[in-house]
Amino acid sequence: MIIDTTEVQDINSFSRLESLKEVYGIIWILIPILTLVLGITIGVLVIVWLEREISAGIQQRIGPEYAGPLGVLQALADGTKLLFKENLIPSRGNIRLFSIGPSISVISILVSYSVIPFGYNFVLADLNIGVFLWIAISSIAPIGLLMSGYGSNNKYSFLGGLRAAAQSISYEIPLTLCVLSISLLSNSLSTVDIVDAQSKYGFWGWNLWRQPIGFIVFLISSLAECERLPFDLPEAEEELVAGYQTEYSGIKFGLFYVASYLNLLVSSLFVTVLYLGGWNISIPYIFISELFEINKTCGVFGTTIGIFITLAKTYLFLFVSITTRWTLPRLRMDQLLNLGWKFLLPISLGNLLLTTSFRLFSL
Repeated sequence: MIIDTTEVQDINSFSRLESLKEVYGIIWILIPILTLVLGITIGVLVIVWLEREISAGIQQRIGPEYAGPLGVLQALADGTKLLFKENLIPSRGNIRLFSIGPSISVISILVSYSVIPFGYNFVLADLNIGVFLWIAISSIAPIGLLMSGYGSNNKYSFLGGLRAAAQSISYEIPLTLCVLSISLLSNSLSTVDIVDAQSKYGFWGWNLWRQPIGFIVFLISSLAECERLPFDLPEAEEELVAGYQTEYSGIKFGLFYVASYLNLLVSSLFVTVLYLGGWNISIPYIFISELFEINKTCGVFGTTIGIFITLAKTYLFLFVSITTRWTLPRLRMDQLLNLGWKFLLPISLGNLLLTTSFRLFSL
């Protein structure tokens, strides 16, 4: 049997073409993911700088000013310092749990960003169960903290991990009930559909006005989920040295630091998406809605405007969170659990029943 050399060359060129197509397909999948990760990293650095500047303003001191203009590179300098520090491991701890814990905390929060719409048609994955995916994945992060506390073989770390797990369970239930109320109003669990449902009625269609009780409960619960003051019991310095972070150093300590700010940013983005209209802007009595219809007609420019509006609303909520940190004192553990189980849970249940009754009678 004689095989023509031209046929062999054609087959080889075809196989090379197919492999190139596969490589290009993988690259096109990775580009949006890497772009999102880069944007999140820059966002976290901005939050760290903002927190230091706002904290300095509240406490009437100068704040960071030497690392770069206005101290904007201070967070980058701190991160670089942590990268080169020695990575210490407790001799009698569980090394596997000790090492895996920080990674689980960071990865579980990073996955939540995939369902957040930053602009019109600018979302990594528009899923039908978008908000529930966020709630499900965010409940994995405390498991990482518990593993870190147990693997450290330190009583303070273990207590911090137990507190993180108890706090997360207590405040996830009111948070989920508030999200259920929003999904009932929007007839969808998709984050994009929830934003579209709010855009139909302009400024007064935001869920902030239709769900004021739910907004307050969601705000408190998200602060508790982020373990921010006055809910930072898992890492209370006066009681537990540094909680679950006590035995950590170097890059693993840096991962916990990054995870806390990632969680704060994702909570702020979900407040924007669920209650503040997402990428839409409508100011009453000033008819500029025609200008912002660009969001749906024009490509890059409209998307850029949408991203800018989303981030402006997000950083407004971040300012509230940072100001709260230096305004309110830390709660006791019993007060924290009482607030979650005896106040927020009944209020969020009542809010859900009211929303359900309203939807039934409006049919």
